[in-house]
Amino acid sequence: MPDIVIAFFALGLLAGVIKSDLKVPESIYETLSILLMLTLGLKGGMSLHGQTATLEPLELVAVVGLGFAIPLLLFPVLRLLVKLSTSDSASIAAHYGSVSAGTFAVVMALTEAAGWELRPETTLYLVLLELPAIVIMLWLHRKLSQNQQDATAGSKPQGGNILHEALTSRGVVLLLGGVFIGWLYGPAGLEPLAPMLLGGFKTLLALFLLEMGLVTAKVFIPLPLKQWRLLAFAATVPFVLAWVGIGTGITLGLPAGTVLVLAGLTASASYIAAPAAIRAAIPDANIGLAMLASLGITFPVNVLIGIPLYKHWIEALMF
Repeated sequence: MPDIVIAFFALGLLAGVIKSDLKVPESIYETLSILLMLTLGLKGGMSLHGQTATLEPLELVAVVGLGFAIPLLLFPVLRLLVKLSTSDSASIAAHYGSVSAGTFAVVMALTEAAGWELRPETTLYLVLLELPAIVIMLWLHRKLSQNQQDATAGSKPQGGNILHEALTSRGVVLLLGGVFIGWLYGPAGLEPLAPMLLGGFKTLLALFLLEMGLVTAKVFIPLPLKQWRLLAFAATVPFVLAWVGIGTGITLGLPAGTVLVLAGLTASASYIAAPAAIRAAIPDANIGLAMLASLGITFPVNVLIGIPLYKHWIEALMF
């Protein structure tokens, strides 16, 4: 049986497919996303409390390197095989180089349920992978636009603005803030908040995934068959990217739980931070295509099929 939180995603997806009037009020969804991000940060910060001396700089540099390398590898695939424009190729490569907080929450929950060992800094991976892909793809798009003399003065993104928007986005602020607070106060200091935030983590995740199921159905129906190349890309690339995470994790000698989380992150695609940054910096990119791929296809593929499969692969390699 899959983890109980995945059943809530399936319920939301089913409700959307049958056109039920079920919906999560926007204010409730906003509250859930804030609490979920903050709780993830707090959990990671607590695991770092008293453990910062054990951090491995090479490991963190390697994770950041993945954030730059993955979109650069995907861009020519999207441009030449999926046959997208330069703007849409840069946009979708940024989405897939960046990561999904929802997928991270699911893979963390499954890893902890399995009792697999996690490195204290594992939560930092979400932040470390969130920014590089967005920055490098916006830089590449600007470079290509200038070379082709296609960019206008109003559409050229400014590097400082890009970095500021990425660093000050809600998800990054909540995650980094939660990590800092959790690291500073530790389990004892956070004990008054533990029953609601830490103890209720799976409840928050279940309700969040219920809404994600409803949103996925809206994005995915009716099925846009004319975008079959993009649909095929979104359905298959997570399994390729998961091996990038698995290979990196095993090469670095990471424990199985951290390897699984890294695989889940590299296989995921952003549908929160990247759309906001791309919409502002590449106005001619079709954000709907990116959401179709990342949220309509890749997210459910990872949650329903991918993560359990990645877990099986890692078990076969490491146990």
